[in-house]
Amino acid sequence: MKQRVLVGILIVEALVCILFVSLQTSFAGVFSTVMAFPFEQIGLGLRHLSLSGELGNIVAIVLYIAICLIPAAIVLILWKKRKLYAEDGLLVLLSAVLFVVLYVMINPGALRISTGGAVGLTVVKTIYGSVAYSIICGYIILRVLRRITIGKADKNIKYISVMLCLLNMLFVYMIFGAGLHDVIGHFAALRGGNIGNEHLLGPSYIFLVLQFFVDALPHVMNILIVFSALRLLYEMKEDRFSIETVTAAKQTTRLCTIALVAITLANIAFNVLPILFIGTLLVINVSVQIPILSIIFVMVALLLTRIITENKQLKDDNDMFI
Repeated sequence: MKQRVLVGILIVEALVCILFVSLQTSFAGVFSTVMAFPFEQIGLGLRHLSLSGELGNIVAIVLYIAICLIPAAIVLILWKKRKLYAEDGLLVLLSAVLFVVLYVMINPGALRISTGGAVGLTVVKTIYGSVAYSIICGYIILRVLRRITIGKADKNIKYISVMLCLLNMLFVYMIFGAGLHDVIGHFAALRGGNIGNEHLLGPSYIFLVLQFFVDALPHVMNILIVFSALRLLYEMKEDRFSIETVTAAKQTTRLCTIALVAITLANIAFNVLPILFIGTLLVINVSVQIPILSIIFVMVALLLTRIITENKQLKDDNDMFI
């Protein structure tokens, strides 16, 4: 995938995430949680159709069954085209799970009654949506793993590039989806807990915005590293030991180093900041936050780029002896 195309996709995803968060704020009953999308909206549509009359109920049942059987139908199509693998069974499992997930989305009140009202509808929808997404993600990971295992080097580079693109999409969601949703929730909690003191909330709002940027920084750096890694993979596909490959590896190494320093210093600065303005803040969320996953990602990228550079140097040394 060309980097311009990927940039365009990520921009569209960011805009969609912002729109979804806005809809969550305005239409909480329809867009309650990201993990329930699009199952929640499908369920509401089928429920509305079912309640429209006898004919609508029949159509809703047919659509309900048809939607749930889509993954199983994909397995039948794959069976005609190629040998089936063990991970293809996850698609059959997904069909079975969809029958339950969509039923819950159509009739969320029934499950809430069965749990005695102890579990909120948003939590219920999140749990069931997460089950479906875990199966989908598991299938994708296992399929890519099989392709990498049996594929040639050039093909593997392509599959790794696809996985990196998917990672970038995840990082964008963490910034403009989960991150933006959290900061809006913090704003609402701050207003709700300080009624009558709205004129004093300015510094606290700034503090929450700064927290959003600090939390988003690791994901931003990861996105930049992925783009650098994609360029490195492109050069490796052309020639693993070329000067361009080594240059791209060194650039990625430098970016990884900058990312680790920036993430570490930003977290330290943010944790020190409340001490300087403790008298004016009405909300303080100070904690030793270490973005473990982002740091692991950066360090793995750093290690791999160093290995590539050293392999090039080793090859040059061997060529000199030959």
